[in-house]
Amino acid sequence: MAYIKNLFDRNFLEYASYVIKDRAIPDLEDGLKPVQRRILHTLFEMDDGKFHKVANVIGQCMKYHPHGEASIGPALVVLANKELFIDRQGNFGNLHTGDESSAPRYIECRATPLSKDIFYNPKLTGWADSYDGRNREPVLFPAKIPVILVMGVEGIAVGMSTKILPHNVIEVLEAEIACLSGKKFQLYPDFPTGGLIDASDYQDGNGKVRVRAKLDTSDPKRILITELPFGSTTESLINSVEAAAKAGRLKIQGISDFTTDKVEIEVKLARGVYAQETVDALFGFTECEQSISANLLVIKDGLPAVMTVTEIIKHHAKQLVKILTKELELEKKELLDKLHLRTLERIFIEERIYKGIEKMKTAKGVQDAVIAGFKPFLKEIGTRGVSVDDVEHLLRIPIRRISLYDINKAHDEMLQIQERIKVINGHLKNITAYSISYLNGVIAKIKANEELAQGGLPPGARKTKVGAFDKIDVKEVAKRDVELKYDKNTGYLGTNVSGAKIAEVSPFDRILSIRKNGMYSVTDLPEKTFIGADAWWVGVADKEALGKTIFTIIYKEKESGFPCIKRCVIEGWIMNKDYFLVPDGAEVLHIDTRPKFTFSVKYVPKPRLKVLSEDFKAQDYNVRGLKAGGIRLVNKEAAKVDSGRKKDDE
Repeated sequence: MAYIKNLFDRNFLEYASYVIKDRAIPDLEDGLKPVQRRILHTLFEMDDGKFHKVANVIGQCMKYHPHGEASIGPALVVLANKELFIDRQGNFGNLHTGDESSAPRYIECRATPLSKDIFYNPKLTGWADSYDGRNREPVLFPAKIPVILVMGVEGIAVGMSTKILPHNVIEVLEAEIACLSGKKFQLYPDFPTGGLIDASDYQDGNGKVRVRAKLDTSDPKRILITELPFGSTTESLINSVEAAAKAGRLKIQGISDFTTDKVEIEVKLARGVYAQETVDALFGFTECEQSISANLLVIKDGLPAVMTVTEIIKHHAKQLVKILTKELELEKKELLDKLHLRTLERIFIEERIYKGIEKMKTAKGVQDAVIAGFKPFLKEIGTRGVSVDDVEHLLRIPIRRISLYDINKAHDEMLQIQERIKVINGHLKNITAYSISYLNGVIAKIKANEELAQGGLPPGARKTKVGAFDKIDVKEVAKRDVELKYDKNTGYLGTNVSGAKIAEVSPFDRILSIRKNGMYSVTDLPEKTFIGADAWWVGVADKEALGKTIFTIIYKEKESGFPCIKRCVIEGWIMNKDYFLVPDGAEVLHIDTRPKFTFSVKYVPKPRLKVLSEDFKAQDYNVRGLKAGGIRLVNKEAAKVDSGRKKDDE
């Protein structure tokens, strides 16, 4: 049994680690989940400048992704709809309406030049065997920008989850430039659906934000919804409006959807209802306003970690400098190698060193002859000298190239290489400035890409307007137009009861009822519930109002029948719990909420009892706690109480 338990524990930990690291949570370095990384790698491999059928891309990607097409296709569509790294052709679905994309055999895609610029560098990429060992796939791309903030991502793993809100790509790059320049920066989410955002509770990538739809209320008899809050579609928003109208929280005549490439939902208002007074209800009871919680969880150095937007910008600023430094050093090395070979080729051909190998009969003799021929020119060649590999390269030069060798052209090429090396050395000495210029170049490319323009906005422009808006209290927005009724004969209370109207309430009101035996409770607004006949008091359980209301309870004791008075305030309660205002078995004679009043106690006639009625003033007795006992008025058995008003008036 111990062995089986250990086996299960080990397998579960391995599974949990696999789901966290290799499926659900993106990596900080390139901001991608494994399936997204494999899709881009496949597109880079297939790239020939033309569009490819998505079905073909999915098939090629299955060489690297062990979970099949069911996970690759949707991930590719989501990645393509970000409109940064994948060019699309065909119906990739509608972000506004929630319509799905066409089948993979009907749509096409290809990698964008921007994605290759940001991700693609095989010489700096770490590689690992694919799941079946037949291919090699990238471990992580050397991403030059904080993709994780630009894309936004949501994932649920074992015991943890992530929800990173998308940010504006231009603002992210400008924040990285500010970081490299030693300046302050601040970023707020930007959603592809537009709308409004209140980031008061946004804690640098964590916390929460409130998002709203953009409403046009210029016409007092209708409301146009022109932009959606993040996370909603036109269908889900319309359903929420219809549900609110059905529940009586909105009064509308109808709702129509005219959405195409732009959102346009028309809400026609009922007669006597106007746009300005309906706006708060839309925000309070429908998807026109939503609260979104953010949790910036990423894989950092192979482990899950919660970070902030500022930390990610700083990390990627350092990463960009490292990547660009490696690229420049790699290019410099390749140019130096090329310059060395061009120098050897020029000397080999111009000085006719190849003539020295004509009489040689062995390979070793040929190599020695070539090396010996370069000895007079070692100063020009430099410290690298002439290696065996260099000799092999020179010996592979075809005769045609030797005969057509252009000295001036070779000289110009070498000058260009030397100039480029000087430029690279300058960049390496001022790597921070070079990094900033690179980011400015990316910004210029994005702004020049007209395909990114949406809704008349320039490419890369912010779509979601940042601001602060008042929090809607649904209890205040809800109109009190629901009739609460009570049938004192049958004892039923609710909105679906045939009895006398007690009050007009809203669906969010809670109801306080004091029964005939002095027991009270607070419940949600009922359709039909039994509280017993001849209840003393029924009303809205508003803590602020009840805190100012003094309840005066006059009752008689169980054994003696002596009258007692108790004055108290009902300030707190637990929903659906029964409380008693009087001792068990006591009989309630009267309950009143007037702060001052005079009442008469009628006594049971007895021998030698001359006074059968006596007046008392309620205000003469102190207000005490709910659990405190009542104060005995007199040592005489009470029959009834006359308060000077009818019970129904209460």
